[in-house]
Amino acid sequence: MLQVRGLARRFGGVTAVAGIDLDVAEGEFVSIIGPNGAGKSTLFNLMSGLDRPDAGSVRFDGVDVTGARPERLAALGLARTFQHGRVFGNLSVLDNVLVGAHTRLRAARPAVPVLGALLELALAAILPGSVRAEERALRADAEKILAMFGDRLLPRRDQPAFGLSYANRRRVEIARALALRPRLLMMDEPTAGMNETETAEMQELIAGLKARGQTILLIEHKLEMVMRLSDRVLAMDDGRRIAEGPPDAVRHDPAVIEAYLGHASMGQAEAAE
Repeated sequence: MLQVRGLARRFGGVTAVAGIDLDVAEGEFVSIIGPNGAGKSTLFNLMSGLDRPDAGSVRFDGVDVTGARPERLAALGLARTFQHGRVFGNLSVLDNVLVGAHTRLRAARPAVPVLGALLELALAAILPGSVRAEERALRADAEKILAMFGDRLLPRRDQPAFGLSYANRRRVEIARALALRPRLLMMDEPTAGMNETETAEMQELIAGLKARGQTILLIEHKLEMVMRLSDRVLAMDDGRRIAEGPPDAVRHDPAVIEAYLGHASMGQAEAAE
């Protein structure tokens, strides 16, 4: 589904990503690990269209999308979350999730060249039956997604997002990404800043997504989660790939141990988390 070859990004004299290769097959769960500053989020930005590479290529489902804008990638079925949760604070929880469904609009967003925007405005003002039916269907789907988070979000669906706790804002961001019905879900440290209970809940949710066949690319510092959920792990340091393979093999790779601690074992690295 995703094929990355020789991806590189430099900022002045600093090489943030240095010739990374990565493949993600449909239904696969791949994690990217590495110490802070390893280039993980920069790699995500290059793959998801937030930044343009200096070299290399990205192909999604066989289509060359190198340097493509995020909206094009979203239309192809790629959704992502960010290292620091991003929500629309003045929108309700439900409306935040509905924003993620924008690529699924058909009745309310006619694909007509040039006049499409004007027709969309007219449909929003008139609200014909087809538009109302589409809105009801999307709202029902958004509520089903909120229900995946137990009682964390659904009871708060009409509340503005700015009043949510940090953990709930992270949940809303993931719910919004799921509303796109992504073929590939990219999550950048979804448990950052969460306590042990919140982390366990998030791990259970992600495990459920994996069980349903969702293709996932994850950046995560909590190595216990990475080792339990991943089919394959890519380890980075200083913008370079230092190891790749099954979780247990990467966990005990000398280069990975050196990157995290310099001398001890990955078990100690996990304890340090």
